[in-house]
Amino acid sequence: MTGTDTGIDAVVNEAVERAAAAGARWRATPASERAGVLDALSEALLKHADELWPVADAETHLGEARLRGEIARTAAQFRLFAEVLRDGAYADAVIDHPDPGATPPRPDVRRMNHPLGVVAVFSASNFPFAFSVGGGDTVSALAAGCPVVVKAHEGHPRTSDLTASVVRQALPDPDLLGIVHGFEAGGPLVRHPLVTAVGFTGSLAGGKAVKGLIDERPDPIPFYGELGSVNPVVVLPSADPAAVASGFAASLTLGVGQFCTNPGLVFVPEAGEEGAEFERAIAEAVAATTGGPMLTAKIREGYLRASGRLAEHAEAGGGLAVLASGAAGGADGSVAPRVFVTDLDTFADGLPELGEECFGPAAIVVRYRDPADLPAILGRLPGSLTATVHAVDAEEAREVVPALQRLAGRLIWNGWPTGVAVCWAMHHGGPWPASTTPAHTSVGAASIRRWLTPVAYQDWPDELLPPELRDGNPLGLPRRVDGRLEA
Repeated sequence: MTGTDTGIDAVVNEAVERAAAAGARWRATPASERAGVLDALSEALLKHADELWPVADAETHLGEARLRGEIARTAAQFRLFAEVLRDGAYADAVIDHPDPGATPPRPDVRRMNHPLGVVAVFSASNFPFAFSVGGGDTVSALAAGCPVVVKAHEGHPRTSDLTASVVRQALPDPDLLGIVHGFEAGGPLVRHPLVTAVGFTGSLAGGKAVKGLIDERPDPIPFYGELGSVNPVVVLPSADPAAVASGFAASLTLGVGQFCTNPGLVFVPEAGEEGAEFERAIAEAVAATTGGPMLTAKIREGYLRASGRLAEHAEAGGGLAVLASGAAGGADGSVAPRVFVTDLDTFADGLPELGEECFGPAAIVVRYRDPADLPAILGRLPGSLTATVHAVDAEEAREVVPALQRLAGRLIWNGWPTGVAVCWAMHHGGPWPASTTPAHTSVGAASIRRWLTPVAYQDWPDELLPPELRDGNPLGLPRRVDGRLEA
């Protein structure tokens, strides 16, 4: 171990130990009081928006409108989880009274969720607020009663520090939120024995590296990673070509394509004038777009490398061609949107490579002859966060729906995947490699479940039970009692 490693280990160790000590008090804080803290955190972010967005813009070049909107979204996440705590259903309180006549005889059993402990969070590059220090992983963990140590993203370190300062000022104990910097900090953080779970938003390679570190622990812990996603779009013959083309171009180039829900594959009809119209409209819409600078040099290099491979494939004349390119934009390091086109047979022969994510404003348009040919190909795609259908006639989609339900965690009708609502019903996850645990979400009220673990109490005295499980239901929570839900 080098002297530098020793220093990093010491920084990480101090942050985790401080978080663990603060967490012991936080988990004992009633949910109603934690909800009040979350409301205060929401207000603090909005209050400091004028300070936060310029720092983030200097590091990310995302612009005032986008960053102010992201701060507002992040504040809304804190408010949502305050509602989750006041609602109480997250505790999943269940009571089975004793039944000596059952086979076998049943004792008194009561179960509810409790917080896990210190949660390690790896910030994302593309959302300096909503998926970073004060983002969804952090707020859902705090709501669950867990302290958090964040590994800040190297793309926006000053934004991370400023956000951490704002959040800490509104917490009852600033040690509930720790922050560490540097690529080298990831290993000691994941391996720390007091860390009980990891949340990650990033690349497939990065997620695999974190998973490898977890597997080396003597006590493997839960890993909730959001990794890569190609987000296929199925355009059926009854859809409107102009609407599809304009919506696709806007979604593809939003944030220079640096969204986890970027539409990377679009299946369009091939036969007849209708099919040709889809292709022409998409080509015209993409040609009118302008790219821009990407968030980091590493992301830009990855985009140029991946899109360059597709361009080489097209130049080789193997059935893939360039459909359209947009302008790069005037800023230094800007990249241009690029869309390629091929037929379904060529695409199938090129899998899995042609089905991989190209993070940035690039996509492949795939022509198909018959919608009935799509389910077999969709079944060969890697898991995605989203899948989209465009059609006027709902009956056209009936054959592809079963394949899409197995492929993605969120299905969209006549819309576009970029933009994830922060709400109770949202599911932001999907089969591998979209996420490591498709049953869980990183956005929305259900994301709190990642940081909770159930504990059952058998024949426990009422006065020693958590209030959520006592006979009198002093907190007025929704509970399932003897198999029936009670409001």
